[in-house]
Amino acid sequence: MTATVSFTIDSPLGPRTTTAAYEREGAGEPLLLLHGIGHHFQAWRPVTGVLAAEYDVIAVDLPGFGASEPLPHGVPYDLGTIAPALGALCAALGVERPHVAGNSLGGLLALEMGRTGLARSVTALSPAGFWSEAERRYAFTALRAMRAGAGALPRSAVERLSRSAAGRAALTGSIYARPGRRSPGSVVAETVALREAAGFEQTLAAGGSVRFTADVPGLPVTIAWGSHDRLLLRRQGVRAKHTIPGARLVRLPGCGHVPMNDDPALVARVILDTAALATPDTAEHVEHVEHAKHVEHAKRNTTTPSR
Repeated sequence: MTATVSFTIDSPLGPRTTTAAYEREGAGEPLLLLHGIGHHFQAWRPVTGVLAAEYDVIAVDLPGFGASEPLPHGVPYDLGTIAPALGALCAALGVERPHVAGNSLGGLLALEMGRTGLARSVTALSPAGFWSEAERRYAFTALRAMRAGAGALPRSAVERLSRSAAGRAALTGSIYARPGRRSPGSVVAETVALREAAGFEQTLAAGGSVRFTADVPGLPVTIAWGSHDRLLLRRQGVRAKHTIPGARLVRLPGCGHVPMNDDPALVARVILDTAALATPDTAEHVEHVEHAKHVEHAKRNTTTPSR
């Protein structure tokens, strides 16, 4: 069942409060699931049942997507704001340093959470941020075309198309290798989510200059890429491996950009295997990162006495 949580985020404008929608299932160590741009947390439903057998699974709508509120006016949709906001969301839910799995934009955010000590393991499925400029322009053009198409079709037309495998392919074939496997209701819901995503344009604008260039040492990281990803080409996974040399690079045969529906068993296995690699040493590393952040924050806020 969908629930909501309100939490306070730090922003360049000062503290601001927002509300996010989420779905929670299972018990055990926390596992946070993050969707891609224009999508919603329901994208994870093909795998949440398997994951919830071992973990406390929290699938969340990112700010400005799905049923979550957009960020307050003037607050940027950038990594420096959203990743800490997700940490604040977790704190509001009573969760500290979850395992994090993300797809596309969610994969980029998962890596940033890992880099900044907010995650105990990271699984990034076709993460954004490892593109060349030409690949980024191609992906952004495709995303805008998908959103324009979703906005141009009346709901009745979307519902009619969703009833056939060919129609579901027309609506979602850019992100799924096997769109015919999607249920008609799921296709309608995600098409509406794309059309109504209040944070879409601002997220794209913020992403224009994003390149993930930092290592994520000291915790388990898996980069997984669908062999049939037509939005973020799989060669970007090689760049990700060069950037994060300690990460596992996993191929997802027969999967598209959003692989959770194309092969739920494989995606669940990749996430579970990554989370299982986390050890007490991982927690010590995260505490070290947090301590370093506090020290740096203190330095920035120390005023040198005038002479």
